[in-house]
Amino acid sequence: MKLLVTGGAGFIGSNFIRHIRQEHPDWEITNLDKLTYAGNLENLKDIQDQPGYHFVKGDIADRKLVDKLLSQGLDVIVNFAAESHVDRSILDASPFIETNVKGTQVLLEGAKKHGIQRFLQVSTDEVYGSINSGHFTEESLLSPNSPYSASKTAADLLCRAYFKTHHLPAIVTRCTNNLGPYQFPEKLIPLVITNALENKPVPVYGDGLNIRDWIFVGDHCRALDAVIQKGQLGGIYNIGGGNEKTNLELIRKLLELLNKPQSLIQFVTDRPAHDRRYAVDCTRITTELGWKPAYSFEKALNATVDWYLKNESWWRSIKSGEYAKYYERMYSHR
Repeated sequence: MKLLVTGGAGFIGSNFIRHIRQEHPDWEITNLDKLTYAGNLENLKDIQDQPGYHFVKGDIADRKLVDKLLSQGLDVIVNFAAESHVDRSILDASPFIETNVKGTQVLLEGAKKHGIQRFLQVSTDEVYGSINSGHFTEESLLSPNSPYSASKTAADLLCRAYFKTHHLPAIVTRCTNNLGPYQFPEKLIPLVITNALENKPVPVYGDGLNIRDWIFVGDHCRALDAVIQKGQLGGIYNIGGGNEKTNLELIRKLLELLNKPQSLIQFVTDRPAHDRRYAVDCTRITTELGWKPAYSFEKALNATVDWYLKNESWWRSIKSGEYAKYYERMYSHR
């Protein structure tokens, strides 16, 4: 099988590529990534020269480039490429529309033109909005509350429209919060870990009682693998870990694991329209595809903390901005 993985230099994308290389070494992967602030080739340094893996620097909204890549006889598109940080979308939504909406539409058009066998849109539970009790199912109303989640909702609906109108073999997955190696340090868990290791304040929005469900990134990748192979075309699959925690509970646990004082916690003004709780029902993927998480929350959290402790140079270079400058120089002449 030949895959085009977009956004493969990011957190989940790089973990997915690593998973595929391990589980399906005969599959070929082309990794298309724009290398924005969250894209980092260091995430895949150990496999960059392996046969069957090829990196291309570029934008999914670049129609000519996408057409050129898809003309090479690829079978599957897995779209991770997205602007994904809610705070950034509040400050400026335009990059989110450009990448998450226009970029997805360019990929869909390319998939239609070149007869792609499967188009997997990797989405988020944030498209459902907030829920006070119970769990969102795949049939729940889409009610995004941030520019980021609105852009992902638009992309999901484009996939539905291309399936209905053009019979394009699109599938959408909506996952809860991921934790694990290689996550950009502005996200909650790596931010807490790295700030705590530097004895810097750990910011907590509002009262810290917002609830999120957490899943280990490796379990998410296994779910995506199952969807590629056995998922129903035109279908939607919720993916979750069944580990609901308040942000404050999670942060306190991380500080405990790092043997850092709880006094590092610093409550800050809440973000606008901050969703109170996310929770999804994963019955469909467990019933239809036989998938379930392999990592408990405790095992996932310990593995994540251990990785950041062992890879200090990775996150320090990111927080200093050195890696971004390096890749800017690397590609400036191309």
